Amino acid sequence: MTERLHAFVEKLREKNRDWVTDVVEGHGEVTVFVPKEHIVDACVFLRDEHQFDMLADLCGGDLGPEEEPRFAVNYHLFSTTHHNRLRLKVRLSEDDPHVATVTSVWKTANWHERETYDFFGIIFDGHPDLRRILLPSDFDGFALRKDYPLRGYEPYSLN
Repeated sequence: MTERLHAFVEKLREKNRDWVTDVVEGHGEVTVFVPKEHIVDACVFLRDEHQFDMLADLCGGDLGPEEEPRFAVNYHLFSTTHHNRLRLKVRLSEDDPHVATVTSVWKTANWHERETYDFFGIIFDGHPDLRRILLPSDFDGFALRKDYPLRGYEPYSLN
């Protein structure tokens, strides 16, 4: 199965070598690392040219404040035509946790990107309604960041 997935990776490289910076294979899955400035184009290409017509999931990850780049956004693509899965991954620095939205490619990205923003503070530029989706709007911080305190931020006293 991974041979078929590597064929899609090669198609990405043929279309634009800059779209693929690394490829990792594990547990029968292939992950393609895509620079953040190319994620929308790579997604459109895979949807339009290779029938990856479903964004099954989009989620964030925090490698920790000591890592650089610190954050990752994972795009889990699925084809309802040929039943293959492919993961794209964008790495983002703590100083610039911005990536373009893919809501114009798949409408379901709207909710996934809001959740990722809510928990990790990753900003999806161009998103039509980027605001918290699960936590209260006045929640302090981003609860799934590795440096978020286990008990939350304690209110301080001026005494």
